[in-house]
Amino acid sequence: MLTSSRLPQWIRVQAPGGQEYLETRKILQRLALRTVCQEARCPNIGECFDHGTATFMILGDVCTRACGFCHVTKGKPMAVDLDEPERLAEATLQLGMKHVVITSVDRDDLSDGGAGHFSKVIHAIKARSPQTVVEVLTPDFRGNREALQTVVKAPLQVFNHNLETVPRLYQRARRGSKYERSLQVLAWAKEINPNLVTKSGLMLGLGEEDEELFSVFQDLRAVNCDVLTLGQYLRPSLDQLPVERFVGPDEFKVLAEKARRLGFRHVEAGPLVRSSYHAWKHSETVLRTSDIVDR
Repeated sequence: MLTSSRLPQWIRVQAPGGQEYLETRKILQRLALRTVCQEARCPNIGECFDHGTATFMILGDVCTRACGFCHVTKGKPMAVDLDEPERLAEATLQLGMKHVVITSVDRDDLSDGGAGHFSKVIHAIKARSPQTVVEVLTPDFRGNREALQTVVKAPLQVFNHNLETVPRLYQRARRGSKYERSLQVLAWAKEINPNLVTKSGLMLGLGEEDEELFSVFQDLRAVNCDVLTLGQYLRPSLDQLPVERFVGPDEFKVLAEKARRLGFRHVEAGPLVRSSYHAWKHSETVLRTSDIVDR
């Protein structure tokens, strides 16, 4: 493992700028939509935009929590944009998206954590593009089962809630969140809607140990999590936590194989992997072997 502050060769990517990238950005700007690709300074933005896809970030761009790894602005959010579901559905249609990922900032200021808005977005997309696979990456809704139920009973196929890191690092990296609560959210999602593909992701390089990772893998399988993503944490700016180590591609392969042996239906692992990276590809395999049907 490397400990240098310089990015290793395997993490470097070309600057975005292809025709599809420019067209996707133009559509998003015209419809006044946000993406986590832009807000979180994702290194894969060029590849995803070139593919005509994006991970949409709803409920504003101000978060009520202050996670140590995240570049999104923290503070008091604005009012919910009631027209957002229809604009997002229009973007999905214009981009011809076969797989759309919807995420959000934490909205602890709302009684349902934004769950109702998630549901409206999902229904709007399905109304305009019924064949599009809808994946959500949600907050923990502060452990509110009723709010979670509002989301997972909507016509989606993939439910994602990231654990992000190992329990020991939660106070440092995920202030305001609880490891056990996040596991409970994943367990409830599968319990409420057994047909859902459930998914979670971890960032590596924050100071975790391998044995801690294996323990988290086991905890995820204990709540029947289907898909696991593993990627390298990259510091968005000097205001976020520093990278403690760079994990090499070979180590990612070893970790992925150990996770697969525990029974995950799919593991996406690599330095540039993010929770929605290649989601349109790896979820196809899982969905083909699942009992999920469009509702």
